[in-house]
Amino acid sequence: MRLRRAEELFAKFLMAVSGLLLIGSLAAIVAIVLIRGAGALNLAMITQVPKGGYYLGKEGGVLNAITGSFCLALGASAASLILSVPIVFYLQADYGRNSTLARLLRLSLDILWGIPSIVYGAFGFLIMLYLGLRASLLGGIIALTLVELPIMARAMDEVVRMVPLELREASYALGATRFETTAKVVWRQALPGIITAVLLAFGRGIGDAASVLFTAGYTDNLPTSLMDPVASLPLAVFFQLGTPYPEVQQRAYASGAILLAIVALVSIVSRLLARKFERYVSH
Repeated sequence: MRLRRAEELFAKFLMAVSGLLLIGSLAAIVAIVLIRGAGALNLAMITQVPKGGYYLGKEGGVLNAITGSFCLALGASAASLILSVPIVFYLQADYGRNSTLARLLRLSLDILWGIPSIVYGAFGFLIMLYLGLRASLLGGIIALTLVELPIMARAMDEVVRMVPLELREASYALGATRFETTAKVVWRQALPGIITAVLLAFGRGIGDAASVLFTAGYTDNLPTSLMDPVASLPLAVFFQLGTPYPEVQQRAYASGAILLAIVALVSIVSRLLARKFERYVSH
């Protein structure tokens, strides 16, 4: 009994330490970014594009990077969702759950999830060269779609697999087809988790730098078409930190604070939407 009690206390201690380390790491990141970037946080940062001499410490903002990040992440999330839905449809119990192709799909998604985003960027760059494209919003969306797709599809798959089998059986008993059961019962039950999966992938996309480094390019202008190069907040932070001017480096931390705020907002919205749609979920 004493040994079991000691093991339980040790496990609780490890859980508490892990939780404190997690919270402490987040608090340290937020504090450092805010402290170093507070002096440069102003309305101009989010309402103006870089002007002449911006990277030498003169006036301007990162509106180009904010707009570009949203365009890239929204485009990639939409493309990933379109591709993820039929994949997850096939992977569920009523279709190809136990087939060799389904097992191969899940293994492929797991492997793709673990591939570094810089590899996706290099692969997307090769695709662009083959198609004769230059660095552009379209190229960045293609690369980010490759990054987001395994995250979104695998997360949605796990959520759908958690829907109780009894709900499917009840739907079949009422005369519903497999497609009707999937679309109107299973996916409705899994909707809170699906929303979280989509926003999780969106948050990954808006904060990724390596995959768009070669594919999206960088510009001080706002994007006007899919074929224009586009800026992003992660690359804005990278380029500003690389300058020798303290004023510009401070703006890099301010840009990082803006990016943190966007990611935090996405997380909060996902929680609120999931809570809203949980009322339709059978427990």
